[in-house]
Amino acid sequence: MRAAEFVESYFDAWNHRDPKGVADHLAANGIYCDIPANEQRSHDELITSLSRFFAENRHQYELIGEILTSDNSIAYQYRMSVFDRKGNKESPLCYNGAEFMTLHGDAAMTITDYYDSPDNGQSAEPGRIAKQKAQNHKYAKSGLSDQQLREYKQRLDSIMESEQVYLRSDLTLPALAEIVNCSANHLSQVINSGFEMSFFDYLNRHRIEHARKLLTTQDVQSSSILNIAFTVGFNSNSAFYAAFKKCVGQTPAQFRRSRIN
Repeated sequence: MRAAEFVESYFDAWNHRDPKGVADHLAANGIYCDIPANEQRSHDELITSLSRFFAENRHQYELIGEILTSDNSIAYQYRMSVFDRKGNKESPLCYNGAEFMTLHGDAAMTITDYYDSPDNGQSAEPGRIAKQKAQNHKYAKSGLSDQQLREYKQRLDSIMESEQVYLRSDLTLPALAEIVNCSANHLSQVINSGFEMSFFDYLNRHRIEHARKLLTTQDVQSSSILNIAFTVGFNSNSAFYAAFKKCVGQTPAQFRRSRIN
């Protein structure tokens, strides 16, 4: 199948809100990668995710510019416009994205999706909406009330502040749940729903904040960045650098130099 026909068929499935039609563009062992949502989905998982998404949302997808091709790959940009339930376009709710596909025969082995959120602060991207709905479904039978969630959240914040357990490099979700005195499933829900982040992102946020203080403290400015990484709970310099850059937007060395100057 030619690239233009493949992309046209793919867009047609999205615009007709056809979960199976979208997923069938994947090979049997193909993977759909939602980069902003940090999710990977198989053929069947993509059908489940898009079924929820299409049931609640109406969007229109259109190609921007040309389709770029190489031996077994396709790349293109697209725009998604948001419509209300009556079919009226909710301007200016739209965003741009780009997808990269690797093909095997007439199907895609990988579909990698990158997209930007709307500038007005309202999230219209399918990955985030589907992810939130999946979380709601995941915790629907957890038995954790809103009041309990708030109490666990406050207890967790207090423990992280007073005991600094995030400095433990071997800290796991079950171990932290035992400290908070709740189940691991409930703690996962508290972090995912209460803070809108994963356990590791939550842990790293505290570790990086502690590292920032150490990097700006005069008596440890001579300490190596590797020592600081180990001090705040990381097991490797590369993991520390990646988490620091994600949270702060600078490397630890850049951050230290900017504060010293």
